[in-house]
Amino acid sequence: MSVIALTILVSSCLAGIFIFCFAGELVRSRNSSPERDALLPLDDETPDK
Repeated sequence: MSVIALTILVSSCLAGIFIFCFAGELVRSRNSSPERDALLPLDDETPDK
């Protein structure tokens, strides 16, 4: 297999993975807002009583 064909194959696989992950992130982000996402690092995992 030539180097160019192998490079195109690997590049196509990486592009497909990127598109799949990007589409999944778009679907996931429709359920939240940017303001909520910005405050997630401040969210307390276990609430204090």
